[in-house]
Amino acid sequence: MRLTFRLLRFNPETGDRASWQDVRLDIHRGMTVLEALIRIKNEVDGTLSLRYSCRSAICGSCAMDINGSEKLACRTSVRQEFERHGQVAVGPLRNMPVIKDLVVDMSPFWNKIRSVAPWLSSKSAVASGPSGQMIIFPSQAQFHNVDACIMCGACVAACTTHEVSRGFLGPAALAKAERFLADPREPLHVKRFRIEQLQDTDGIWDCTRCNFCVQVCPKDVKPMEAIIRLRRASLQQGATETGGARHIVGFRQLIERDGRLNEALMPLKVVGFDINRLVQVGPLGLRMLVRGKVPSPFGHAIPGIEQVRAIFRTVGQRQRVSQPTRPSPRAASAT
Repeated sequence: MRLTFRLLRFNPETGDRASWQDVRLDIHRGMTVLEALIRIKNEVDGTLSLRYSCRSAICGSCAMDINGSEKLACRTSVRQEFERHGQVAVGPLRNMPVIKDLVVDMSPFWNKIRSVAPWLSSKSAVASGPSGQMIIFPSQAQFHNVDACIMCGACVAACTTHEVSRGFLGPAALAKAERFLADPREPLHVKRFRIEQLQDTDGIWDCTRCNFCVQVCPKDVKPMEAIIRLRRASLQQGATETGGARHIVGFRQLIERDGRLNEALMPLKVVGFDINRLVQVGPLGLRMLVRGKVPSPFGHAIPGIEQVRAIFRTVGQRQRVSQPTRPSPRAASAT
C-alpha cells in the first residue's frame, strides 16, 4: 500500500517559514509512524530531522503532533491514523520552539521541571529498614501513577493555558511537584514551602481544567488530577489569597448558604476588597442585572436547603477528624 505523508518542514538556515511537504511511501501492515519517518529519512529525503531513541514508548523522545494530536510516533499506527483521519500529517510539538523540522527545543520544558525541585529536599530522620533505609508502605503514600511520566512533553504541547501563557509551569512540572508533596519522606515544613511557591502567577490556579493533558498522555499519568490534588492541599493549608482559591471558597460558601450559585455575588467573592478590581467588574454586574442573571434578594430558599447544609457539616467534620493535630511550640520544644 502506498500512502502520502504530510510533513511540516522548517529549516532555520533558509529563513523560510514552515511549510507542508508531501512524501509518498510504501507501507507494510503494522508500520508505525516512527518507522515510516525513519524510512523517509533513509530512502527519500536525508535532510529530514526528527528525534527518537528507544522505539518502545519508554523514552518519550518521539513525541510529535500527528493529525492534530500529541502522540508518540513509535506507538502510533500508520494504518489506524489513515483510517481515522484520511491522512497522516506529522508536525513538531505545538507551543514549543522548533529547532528544525520535527525537532523542538525542550529547554523551556526542562527548566520548568527543575523549578519545582523534583527531588527530596533532605533525608528523613526516620529509618526503619535493615540498612537504615526508610520503608514506604502502600498505605502511607499514593503517587497516583505520577511516577509513570516519561517527560515526553505531550501534555505541555496540548495545554491551552501554556498556549496563551508560556510562563505557565505546565501539567508535567505540576504533576511532579504533587508527587513529592505526597512523599512521606519530605518534611512538613518543606511541603508547606512547596505549596506556597505554587500560589504565584503561572502556578496551580492558572490551569483551566481543559483535560487535554489527560487525553494526550501516553502513560495515563492524569496530570490535571494531580493539579486538583495540589489545589486541595493548598486550601487545607489555608492558602486562600489567590483568585482561584477565593473562587472555590466563595462557591462553597454560596452553595452552603443558599443551596445554589448566586452569580451576582460570585465575582465579589473572587475580587474581595480590591477597589480597582471592583471597578472593573462593575459593568459586568450591570449586564448581568439587565439579562436577569442576578437572583432576587427577596427570593425564597430552595427546597431541601437543610439537607444541603447537612452535607457540608458532615464533610467538614470528617475533614477535621482526618487532619493531623499540630503540637504546640511549647510541647515541641519540650520534646
